[in-house]
Amino acid sequence: MSSTSIDDLLAFEEEPARPDPQSRGGRARLALRSLAVAAALVAVLVAGLRAVGLQVSLPVLIAGVLAVLAVRRVTGLLAPPPPPPGGRMATGEEDGSYNWGARDALRTAVNRWEWPLDWSTTRPERFTGVVLPRIAELADERMRLKHGVTRESDPARAHVLLGDRLWTFLESPPRRPPSPRDLAVIVAELEKIS
Repeated sequence: MSSTSIDDLLAFEEEPARPDPQSRGGRARLALRSLAVAAALVAVLVAGLRAVGLQVSLPVLIAGVLAVLAVRRVTGLLAPPPPPPGGRMATGEEDGSYNWGARDALRTAVNRWEWPLDWSTTRPERFTGVVLPRIAELADERMRLKHGVTRESDPARAHVLLGDRLWTFLESPPRRPPSPRDLAVIVAELEKIS
């Protein structure tokens, strides 16, 4: 029996901070590199504009190039991390916009339930063998955390806490998996344990 709580399933730990590239002389190097890029872009733009017969004020051109470089730098800092090498590609209902590089605890918890629930639609014995024991563990863990009892340690108190519907569902499982609506009601009752 697993000793994972609902809170553990939804926990999220921050990634350790990456070393700041602007520390220890990095700022001066970054500023020099940015100025060199800006100067090169301004030179190319001036030459290109003169080649086609246009004249633009040099201070306006420099300000425009610096603004574009600043916006590029800010958007680069705000961009999500790239997906891991060999990362997942969007399949099925996914539109490909999900950031698989970030650790999303809620998505991880949902994925842990998604496969067994999907299996139970085609193979009902999977529901009673895989999903139902997990729901029972969640019920016991929730009662243990909130009230210090489990179905095994104090069945009478557990019956009161769970209510008749949830108790019956856990103690005498149905022959076929419940409908999504019935499962939603059961999960709602499970969440009401407080």
